[in-house]
Amino acid sequence: MKIKVAGIGLTKFGELWDKSLLDLALEASLDAIKDAKIDKNKIDAVFVGNMLIGKIAGQDHLGPVVTSSLGLSSASFRIEGACASGGLAVHLAIQGILAGTYKNVLVVGAEKMTDAPAGQITWALMGASSSQERKAGLTFPALYALIAEAHMQKYGTTRKQLAEVSVKNHYHASLNKKAQYPFEITVEKVLQSGLVSSPISLLDCSPITDGAAAVILSADDSSKGVFITGSAVACDTIDLAQRESLTELKATKLAATVAFKQAGLGIEDIKIAEVHDCFTIGEILAMEDLGFCPKGEGGKFIASKATGLGGRCPVNTSGGLKACGHPVGATGVKQIIEITEQLRQTAGLRQVKDANCGLTQNVGGTGATVVVHVLQN
Repeated sequence: MKIKVAGIGLTKFGELWDKSLLDLALEASLDAIKDAKIDKNKIDAVFVGNMLIGKIAGQDHLGPVVTSSLGLSSASFRIEGACASGGLAVHLAIQGILAGTYKNVLVVGAEKMTDAPAGQITWALMGASSSQERKAGLTFPALYALIAEAHMQKYGTTRKQLAEVSVKNHYHASLNKKAQYPFEITVEKVLQSGLVSSPISLLDCSPITDGAAAVILSADDSSKGVFITGSAVACDTIDLAQRESLTELKATKLAATVAFKQAGLGIEDIKIAEVHDCFTIGEILAMEDLGFCPKGEGGKFIASKATGLGGRCPVNTSGGLKACGHPVGATGVKQIIEITEQLRQTAGLRQVKDANCGLTQNVGGTGATVVVHVLQN
């Protein structure tokens, strides 16, 4: 059985003051249904990826909120896996289709973050960390700063190489009308931005974002379209201090190995990727852990322009989390949409020539959960 991405829908990402989380979820869902040209009553289940709404707005039980608002009575689920909530929702929808339980599934990831004070958002996001890390007063910028510092000490990665990630992804976002920050920046601007947690500066960080993304996944054995041929999840310790290494995300390696085996492909077959650059060091780790380059050379690899448009394998053509935005529950679904548009050859100015095979990597926390998907024409 083949899993087809039959329809896609994506809202603008940004500070969307005039729209609620439900408004965003419905907008993306209805666009995906329209794109799939499917009768909504043929949707067998709805999977909603969301991390924060219960903490910041008191709205739990989000599955039926979305489903009933669409006028459906199909099965509905809210999936939470920190910033990997969207990717997990896609993965679980695929399992339901492969099991024969469902034929057509709507997956929608949505988050409304800008209505809450920054302190509340920081507190809510830290629910993805360990109790020991919270007791120590750590935040995610600080945790990723520890990873960055370890990588710099072990491999000689530089602040400039971190900055190159932001510069590339802002350029890609400048070609994406849905991006939160559709403008270019310079290495100098990144290096001069205020330190958040050394060596991480403000422009090394993804923003607080509102937005939603939706896909219709269907059992379809036809030969035309975009298909998800690999879908895998792996986990690591939630506490960074208990990891075997601070310079890799082991769960990325494990999930990628399984997803590639399912797809019958290797990293050399991947023409485009969307990876989890919540902080710039995250994209450097992804390049190494997925196998795009040897361990320790991720900074050099990105600085060489290999991952920019026109390079060997463009990465984060949407702008990534850094510049397209990071509505945490929606990110994993948005990644699927970007690769789908690329494989459909409908990405406009961001289009990667001859893109026929892509990959997504969605990370929860500091890598306690990683979801990897492989998509093909």
